[in-house]
Amino acid sequence: MSEVIKFIIDGKECIGQSDQYLLEAAANNGVYIPALCNYPGIKPKGSCRVCTVRINGKLITACTTKITDNMVVENKSDELEDMRKSILELMFAEGNHFCAACEKSGNCELQALSYRYRITVPRFPYLYPVRPIEVNKYLLKEQNRCILCKRCIRAIKNEQGKSIFAFKDRGYKVSITIDTELAAEISEELAQKAMDICPVGAIIKKRIGFAVPIGMRKFDKAEIGKDIEGKTQGVVL
Repeated sequence: MSEVIKFIIDGKECIGQSDQYLLEAAANNGVYIPALCNYPGIKPKGSCRVCTVRINGKLITACTTKITDNMVVENKSDELEDMRKSILELMFAEGNHFCAACEKSGNCELQALSYRYRITVPRFPYLYPVRPIEVNKYLLKEQNRCILCKRCIRAIKNEQGKSIFAFKDRGYKVSITIDTELAAEISEELAQKAMDICPVGAIIKKRIGFAVPIGMRKFDKAEIGKDIEGKTQGVVL
């Protein structure tokens, strides 16, 4: 049975449930911890490492760590912020992200975080990989934009509970691909869910262009994290 406990983030006293993950508990207390692979309702995996914090001197992902009583968390430090920025820069450098031509521009979490961290030119050389575009009945999988966050693998399943998406190859060649057999029976609703759950523009529902005008998209209106920062301290009992 969960209980209300106290924990501290960057000197701020917070409260949360003992069975809560730090990322969620922090958000409930108005503290924003950036993340890309995490999504409400899906078991966390810590794939992207963007939510890395320091607890008891150790670097650990906030999305996979449950809070404990009197836990002391360091979230904002020059070291952590530079680490997060470097992870984002690596994602841009090892892929082909052309934001101006992307259907997810303005709704893309990677793009929004790059604005938050004031990224202009990555410190790493661009790799310009040659990657295919997979086409399915309702979906288009743009491998050039994929950041391997695993959201689609964990969340998009058919009625039998089998994932529509899966890993292909290993090492630096690894990619997330569409299971053509399972995807042949995918519904339009599930295809839309797949597009919505992707943090970038790697999964696009076919025959839908720029449904929301530029300037009206989520991160056109407010910087990512602003809906969390400054939230009144509280916990859902």
